[in-house]
Amino acid sequence: MSPDVKAELAPKGVLRAGINMSNFLLVTGRTPEGDPTGVSPDMAAEVARRLGVPLKLIPFKSPGELADEAGNDVWDIGNIGAEPQRAATIAFSAAYCEIESTYLVPAGSPITSIDQVDKPGIRISVTGRSAYGLWLENNIKHATLVRTDTLDSSFDKFVEEKLEVLAGLKPRLLTDIEKLPGARILPGQFSAVQQAMGTPKKNTKAAAWLAAFVEEAKASGFVQSLIDKHKVKGLSVAPPA
Repeated sequence: MSPDVKAELAPKGVLRAGINMSNFLLVTGRTPEGDPTGVSPDMAAEVARRLGVPLKLIPFKSPGELADEAGNDVWDIGNIGAEPQRAATIAFSAAYCEIESTYLVPAGSPITSIDQVDKPGIRISVTGRSAYGLWLENNIKHATLVRTDTLDSSFDKFVEEKLEVLAGLKPRLLTDIEKLPGARILPGQFSAVQQAMGTPKKNTKAAAWLAAFVEEAKASGFVQSLIDKHKVKGLSVAPPA
């Protein structure tokens, strides 16, 4: 461990890890003291263990709020999806795990495949500033994105305004579909949300160390062991960088 890496990742003698609380696959519970538990906090804990410093988990309601604090000396590492908009201020590792993103359509919808969604007149309900929402911003050319603040409000907007499509993480859509008789989840995926570890862009040595750590954690089976430990369905280990 280079002293420069430790100095960049724990300048205050503690590793401050920003955790996205809205990702229900990576944060699956809380301790009696209220700290988040799950794959994401455990990845941060392993970084702290290797640095030999205490860990402080800093929860954020959304990935967008976490990303907004990059460079404001609030967190040292941030565990969120790696997207081009966020990479302007955050140096990301490759993904350590992936989550399939796809669409749900209501009963009677003529849409039967993902390639039929991006058409004029199609309205897609999506959680704004989520990783898959940012992917849609970059790639949807003809349909209209209807952005909301949370997963729940995205579902409510889809139902109340009778929108044509609901975008989301497949594990969440599998729960949503139970409330919508006749609704269908389209086969395949429009993207796989890449869950990564990031550090502010100025931390160049730390960024290289984090990238190597993530590759080792995938190859050694550590990431898979966390998925198994927390019994998470719909989450898979990302391929090597």
